[in-house]
Amino acid sequence: MNFLSLLKRKIIYNLKKKTSIDHEDFSKKTLEELFHHYGSDKANIFIKTDKKGHGYSSFYLKHLNNLKDKKINILEIGSFSGASAAAFVKYFAKSNVFCFDINISNFEYISKKIHVFGLNANNESKVKKTLKKNFNTYNFNNFDLIIDDGSHNLHDILSNLNFFFKYLNKGGNYIIEDFKHPNYYEYNRDTDHIFVDQFLENIKKKNISKSIIFDDNDQKYLMNEIDFIDIGKGNLTDSDICLIKKK
Repeated sequence: MNFLSLLKRKIIYNLKKKTSIDHEDFSKKTLEELFHHYGSDKANIFIKTDKKGHGYSSFYLKHLNNLKDKKINILEIGSFSGASAAAFVKYFAKSNVFCFDINISNFEYISKKIHVFGLNANNESKVKKTLKKNFNTYNFNNFDLIIDDGSHNLHDILSNLNFFFKYLNKGGNYIIEDFKHPNYYEYNRDTDHIFVDQFLENIKKKNISKSIIFDDNDQKYLMNEIDFIDIGKGNLTDSDICLIKKK
């Protein structure tokens, strides 16, 4: 993605009329209801198509409900319309959500607690500058929750894990949605690498994988820093989700 394309999308985002959600009191709504209300495909029913969504609410609550009333910082890689970000800031009432997306012209919501950045998560130098600036601006060091719902390409999923896991607080959670897309769809197999589920299984067993993305030290870092890995299944064939808990 070149600079002019990103700039064009940023201009569209700035000019686009977005729905403010700060005045809405949804404190009694469940996470599933919020996903559905804002039109996230994480809901059991994807309101924009009236068909089944991924149905990830129960998986999120299984691991994250203890964060509901805590002050947390969330990074979402791949936010599309901002539906999930809107649901998160309403459910996790003391949260801030930082959205990295290559095409922010799709964004539909605005909130004082949602911070949107039109950038490619694979552009490490740009990401580092953006993170450093926001850590200083909002006075925090790392994230409590990182969600990768980006391209779902094999290279991007693994590269994001390798880069962003270091920006997770101790005890933090790293979630990868639809992580088996490369298993199902050939166009997501953009690198000659073992699949994500195979790689994570090797990490759990402390077996080094042959990798063009993770060197041996990178893998040993994950082995030492990961508390546990939980893999879940949603409603659809390609609704695969995993949580990686940091010690």
